[in-house]
Amino acid sequence: MNNFKDFYEFYLTEHKNKVNITLHYLGTSVSFGLIIYFVFTRQYLYVLPSFLLGYVFAWVGHFVFEKNKPAAFKHPIKSFLSDLKLWMSITKKILKLNKS
Repeated sequence: MNNFKDFYEFYLTEHKNKVNITLHYLGTSVSFGLIIYFVFTRQYLYVLPSFLLGYVFAWVGHFVFEKNKPAAFKHPIKSFLSDLKLWMSITKKILKLNKS
């Protein structure tokens, strides 16, 4: 897994359970919302905890529903980028559904 493409393919094999995927999406969305709020209200002390909150959702998804360990433990940067890619992919699907 030297490149991101290979890692993302592996990442997707670790995210087959729909509840886990939903928890990832919700966690990332909540984190984004809180980070934006705290930056705009200049409450910078809460930005890092808001970022970490997204991982709580993801870890519950992995340990409880997917029954595996998050890739973020071994590959934090690639996992974060993969989470963003998954989030964008799901968001695009949601937006396409709403256009119909």
